[in-house]
Amino acid sequence: MLKTFSSDGVHLAYIDVPAEGTDRGEPILLIHGFASNHRINWVNTRWVETLTKAGRRVIALDNRGHGASQKLYAAHDYRSDLMARDAANLLAHLHVSRADVMGYSMGARIAAFLALGRPTLVRSLVLGGLGDRLVHGVGLPIGIADAMEAPALHDLMDPMQRMFRAFAEQTKSDLKALAACIRGSRQTVTEKGMETIQTPTLVAVGTRDEVAGDGHKLAAMMPNAEALDIPGRDHNIAVGDRTYKAGVLAFLERRP
Repeated sequence: MLKTFSSDGVHLAYIDVPAEGTDRGEPILLIHGFASNHRINWVNTRWVETLTKAGRRVIALDNRGHGASQKLYAAHDYRSDLMARDAANLLAHLHVSRADVMGYSMGARIAAFLALGRPTLVRSLVLGGLGDRLVHGVGLPIGIADAMEAPALHDLMDPMQRMFRAFAEQTKSDLKALAACIRGSRQTVTEKGMETIQTPTLVAVGTRDEVAGDGHKLAAMMPNAEALDIPGRDHNIAVGDRTYKAGVLAFLERRP
C-alpha cells in the first residue's frame, strides 16, 4: 500500500512491506533510478518479493520528482544531498535507526551521499548500476535533460537520449521535473570521499552497461567494498537479473 510523508515540506510516496515469515530485524531501504519509481525499479522486478521472502522488511520511496511524489521544477531542488536527506527523513519517519541501503543508478548516487552524510544510518550499501562514474562523472549526460524537453521522441537521434526519453514516457513521468532533476543532481564524490566510507559495500554493474562506468574501479577506492559483475546485462536489463539478486542476498548474509 502506497503511503506518504513530508520530507522538509516535500511530499513523498513510499511503501513499507513487512518480511514474510520471521523478520530478521534488518530492514532494507531501496532507492530507485532516474525516470523510474519504486514500483518499476523494485516491485515489477520482484526485488521486493525476493527480499521479503528472505525475511527482510522492505522500504522503498518514490524520489522527489518521480512516481507519486511531489514534482519540483527548480534544478537546485534535486541536489544529491537533498535527495539523500529525503531517504534519511523517511527512515526517521518510520523510526528505523539503521538499515541496509540499496540504490540503482541515480539511486546508487543518492545512497552513496547518504552513507557519506549519515554513516550510522547505513548498515551496508549496495550500489547497483553505478561504477566509477560516481567519482569520474556527474551522472547522466546533460543532454538527457534536453531529451526530456524535446517536442517528441522522434525528434531525437542520439541513442542514449532516445533510450531515456522512451523510458520516461513508458513510466508516464513528468518530463519537466526530470529535466530539472538531471540538471540539479550532478554532484560527484571524490576518491578521498569514497575512501572514508567504511560501510560494507557491494558494487554491482552489468558487463554491458555503458552508463555506469567500472564497478571494480569504484570498489577499489573503498576500504570495505567488493564488485559483482552482472554478466551480459546492460544498464536497464541488469536491474532484475537473477545473478544480481543472488549476489545481493549472499552479500547481506556475510556482511557484519
